[in-house]
Amino acid sequence: MNVYKEEKIMKTLLWGSALFTVFILVVILSFLIIKGAGALSIDFLTKIPTDSGEKGGIFPAILGTVYLVTIAVLTAAPLGIGGAIYLVEFQREGIITKIIRFGADTLNGVPSIIFGLFGFAFLVYYLKLGVCILSGGLTLGFMILPTVLRTSEEALRTVSRGDIEGSYALGATKLQTIKNIVLPQSLSGIITGIILGIGRAAGETAPIIFTAAILNPVLPKSVFDPTMSLPTHLYNLVSEATPDKLLNAYGTALVLVMIILITTYSALLLRRYFTRNIRR
Repeated sequence: MNVYKEEKIMKTLLWGSALFTVFILVVILSFLIIKGAGALSIDFLTKIPTDSGEKGGIFPAILGTVYLVTIAVLTAAPLGIGGAIYLVEFQREGIITKIIRFGADTLNGVPSIIFGLFGFAFLVYYLKLGVCILSGGLTLGFMILPTVLRTSEEALRTVSRGDIEGSYALGATKLQTIKNIVLPQSLSGIITGIILGIGRAAGETAPIIFTAAILNPVLPKSVFDPTMSLPTHLYNLVSEATPDKLLNAYGTALVLVMIILITTYSALLLRRYFTRNIRR
């Protein structure tokens, strides 16, 4: 077999792999639309659930999910980006950096239910925050922190060392260089890491059950109140599996996926905007 044929076969296989990824997304979306579109309405999106979710809407679950993910991102983004900057710009390669990376990689593989148990033991019980939005959001933030840190580190390493050295040559301090050179050039990669974190946080069930979940359809008044969330509400509906609840379960799943897709697309537009401005 000549080189041309090998290259053509490899290109076809790679193209098929990429196409299969999109195919899976299309199949899942199509399935949820077919099964759940009948549940969607203005009332479904704006009303509270009644009869244990068999009737009514999912507004408290939508609101709770937004609150939880917001707190998670506000927790993980500063810590993850700050840790990545420390690893790349302040700390030389050595035992400390290896320990930090090993810890982050290990946490990435820890099951989410373990984070839920930790959040319950440390935040709910030891710190006495109680079962509330803050406990759930912080737990999700700890869970996605390793993802944000490692992706941010990889993004920071793509910055041109020539630009950094040029900044130092012009008399800029390390902080000025990070602010004006490093962060702007790596921002698109950092946003990608945050997107991955949002996707994981929005879909988690186990950590929320331990730290923030409530079955009663009550709108939270502060971050110290418990809340519903889309994943936990979906879990409860599927567990009871009556026909009406299954319809609402598919509708809830469709709304959750659409929220993740809209959030991801918005973040991609934001990344594209920053990338274009940097190139100018």
